Amino acid sequence: MVVDTSCAPHDEGELWASLTAEEARRLAGLLLLQAAAVDPEPAVPPGAAEVVPVVGDAYEIRVRGHVVTVDQPLSDGGKDSGPTPVELFVAAIASCAAHYAGRFLDRHGVDRGGLSVRAEYRMADERPARVATLSLTLLAPALPPQRLAAMRAVVSHCTVTNTLAQAPEVSLEVRCATADEAARQRETSPG
Repeated sequence: MVVDTSCAPHDEGELWASLTAEEARRLAGLLLLQAAAVDPEPAVPPGAAEVVPVVGDAYEIRVRGHVVTVDQPLSDGGKDSGPTPVELFVAAIASCAAHYAGRFLDRHGVDRGGLSVRAEYRMADERPARVATLSLTLLAPALPPQRLAAMRAVVSHCTVTNTLAQAPEVSLEVRCATADEAARQRETSPG
């Protein structure tokens, strides 16, 4: 796969490059890192997240100075421009487990090289729509076997998993936006 843009006549004689999808992701990551470094203050304060529409079923999630896009697969009418909210939920659990595992390895002087967490999930067949099963597989190749039980105990109590075990109270307020809020939303929406 190659990410490319069309070459216009005025581009003749200019340096031209195309990127693989992986190279484009790395470049995007570096650009986001640089943007975050110069951002004077986050658009959304810590402890909050804001979600706004981009186009179709794609939404932009703003958390502090970071932006993540979620979408639906082509088969569900989306453009597949990002993971689904459910995939992001599963990824949050896996990445939280990886974070705790990495810190465990650091505390025990074990290299994080080769550390990975794979999450596999299945949706419930009955209503309400939800994730029915979730299975995590953690690989820590450099970890001595006698430390596996301790690693499992630490990782199984990561913050996201603890939150599922003791579900937070969720409240929902639905209201009409004021004219000022609607104007601000239009100014900051990507589309």
